[in-house]
Amino acid sequence: MIVLEILYFVLGTVCALVLGNFVMLPVSKWFLLLLIPLFLLLQVLPVFPGASAKIRSLRLKNTQAGSMLLKTFLVTMVINLAFNIPGMVGAIESWDIPAIGDAPWKWTGHIVLIVVIENIIFWNGIVRVYITTNQLGMKYRVIGILVGMIPIAHLIALGIIIRIADKEVKVENEKILLNESRASEQICACKYPILMVHGVFFRDFRFFNYWGRIPEQLEKNGARVFYGNQQSAASVVTSGMELAERIKKICEETGCEKVNIIAHSKGGLDSRMAIARFGASPYVASLTTINTPHRGCEFADYLLSKIGESHQVRVAAMYEAALRKAGDPNPNFLAAVTDLTSSACAKLNEEMPDPEGIYCQSYGSKLNHASSGQFPLNFSTFLVGHFDGPNDGLVGAKSFCWGQDYHFLTVNGKRGISHGDVIDLNRENIDGFDVRELFVQIVSDLRKKGL
Repeated sequence: MIVLEILYFVLGTVCALVLGNFVMLPVSKWFLLLLIPLFLLLQVLPVFPGASAKIRSLRLKNTQAGSMLLKTFLVTMVINLAFNIPGMVGAIESWDIPAIGDAPWKWTGHIVLIVVIENIIFWNGIVRVYITTNQLGMKYRVIGILVGMIPIAHLIALGIIIRIADKEVKVENEKILLNESRASEQICACKYPILMVHGVFFRDFRFFNYWGRIPEQLEKNGARVFYGNQQSAASVVTSGMELAERIKKICEETGCEKVNIIAHSKGGLDSRMAIARFGASPYVASLTTINTPHRGCEFADYLLSKIGESHQVRVAAMYEAALRKAGDPNPNFLAAVTDLTSSACAKLNEEMPDPEGIYCQSYGSKLNHASSGQFPLNFSTFLVGHFDGPNDGLVGAKSFCWGQDYHFLTVNGKRGISHGDVIDLNRENIDGFDVRELFVQIVSDLRKKGL
């Protein structure tokens, strides 16, 4: 594959340079007739399976092709500028290239050809990358558009876009190859199905998965995945009751005796309530909580104490109207927020002792630097930190630990792992933290425990 990439890059560069400069070079018309179809072929060649046999996805093939085209554009553009600017202004007479005034028609045709050829390469590459690359996100797409006509800045932006595209091809293809290599093992084929329970202010939508790319990875490795489907904003008691009914329904429909729960944020408290008060205990084999505020958030206590009751009611009404449109039959914004305070969680923990006969474990993480979090976590990290210390943007690290085993997730450097990163909410590949593989290993460990 590397040899093919090098060959493609060299041929593409040579073709672009010769076609763009043939007016100024002694090039045979017959050579051009051979060169033009080769150049056009090179615009699509990397998409075909034979060009990159180890790339398993057509989307990734297109991303790789776009990246190689953009690299060709950068190199040929730099060479063309270095070769032509001195000649056009007559700055380097030793090149024996006529200045603009000596042959204006020749230079006009020459420049037009270069512009046409470079545009073919650039737009072919950038359109492919913009359409097929997930990791660019809206941020770099917008930056690329905004600085597209700004000298130097556009080259820097293009370099960043190429780097992101190349990295995505490498990471995603390695993920495909890894799953292919262990497909026969079905390492996530647990005895009991997986029930994934969302946190507050989100729902289990059909077309936008709260858990990002995680469920797909679990299913590819043998897991049966179900969702909590509880309301997005309700008290822990109400959500616990809804989850208990959901758990029993899954067991009835599938014929399984129990489920393995993986719950994020408030979903962990909801799941504990379902087990402690609403009879779900006999139907639960394990409970794994992800960044759950088991001891609440002191920041939430502070906010509720400082915001007047009338303002609380107005904000709640606004959110509840939106939540009803999203599918909640009876949302209760204030009840949901109040149950996340440290004072409320202290009372809830008295009602929800650690269950017997159920394997319980917890995970937590923190942002190393506020700017690493997506909005609004990049803003809330400072505020939460003032009250709760190191945190993931919403919940203090001291609140995560619960159950028989506790795992703290971290990465080196400024990035860190936010409240949304641990469930792949933004579908972002983070250096040093593979969230999809984390969940695959969590479920694989449950399987090894016979659950």
